[in-house]
Amino acid sequence: MTFSIVARCADTGQLGIAISSSSIAVGARCPWLRAGVGAVASQNITLPSLGPQVLDLLAQGLAPSDALAAVFAGQDHSEYRQVTVIDNQGRTAHFSGAKTLGIHHALSGEQCVAAGNMLANPCVIEAMVRVFETTAGPLAERLLAAMQAGLTAGGEAGPVHSAALVVVDEVLWPVVNLRVDWADEDPIGALVQLWHAYRGQLQDYIDRALNPHSAPGYAVPGDER
Repeated sequence: MTFSIVARCADTGQLGIAISSSSIAVGARCPWLRAGVGAVASQNITLPSLGPQVLDLLAQGLAPSDALAAVFAGQDHSEYRQVTVIDNQGRTAHFSGAKTLGIHHALSGEQCVAAGNMLANPCVIEAMVRVFETTAGPLAERLLAAMQAGLTAGGEAGPVHSAALVVVDEVLWPVVNLRVDWADEDPIGALVQLWHAYRGQLQDYIDRALNPHSAPGYAVPGDER
């Protein structure tokens, strides 16, 4: 049903997640990030609360593997969950329960961890990690390159319909939060197009939030600067 990559940029400290699923609106349930703390993808039979719970423990100083273990120690139905974690140091952990759906795989790489279920084959995840590790550029573009590599390697066993890209930096809110909640075909391609439209304005939106007087206008009614 889902494949994803969770990662950190060693140069900027940004944390990000790219994810796609056969289900509607995967970006509403599965990616969880907190600036300066970490990122968590909670997928398969998704329990959204796992994301904030793991992030709370990372913020207290627990390593990703210890945070996962602590959260699952107090949870029922862990056999249905698939969760990946990265912290602000680039340390990773992953968990795939015994009832993770279909062909599934999870793999940690350098400053990243990828996982999926209902996959066409396990090589999907290996391709994602390999491409992330060998691609240069901003974190968002490396994440999207990894997703496209996973799709090329086979992707899910069936069609995917939604995708999301979320990146956090130094501010409290996501600096990138793009979603394709439903597409009959190629939501990852649609997400790439959204990123191409957004990337040139990313810094402008941060500037507008932090210092509205010096931020650029967008020539819309009422924004006459």
